[in-house]
Amino acid sequence: MKEFMLLIRTEGDHLAAMSPEQQQQHVQKIGNYIGKLMQEGKLKGAQPLEMDGAIILGNKGVFKDGPFSESKEVIVGYFHIVAKDLDEAIAIAKANPVFEAGEASLEVRPIKSMDGIN
Repeated sequence: MKEFMLLIRTEGDHLAAMSPEQQQQHVQKIGNYIGKLMQEGKLKGAQPLEMDGAIILGNKGVFKDGPFSESKEVIVGYFHIVAKDLDEAIAIAKANPVFEAGEASLEVRPIKSMDGIN
């Protein structure tokens, strides 16, 4: 089995436009999705991310701090999963209920194992 990061991107806080009832339904769907992944032994971790933060750009020791995102999309959360290959990781990502909440994208990235880094 290989490890993958699923980076969830939406245009800002995708829950903000939902009614409290819609938010509750969405959170319940995400909970069911997480529960299924845990039951299958596919989930290593998952968390939403807060909307504040910074992007730090650097080049040859010169850094610039600030919210320099060139698009409206922000990373709002992640899933750390295990899958037999990239195809299975993509299938897991496609089943995420975040797509039902509006415009979203999930970046699926294999985690590279390096000796000496835990």
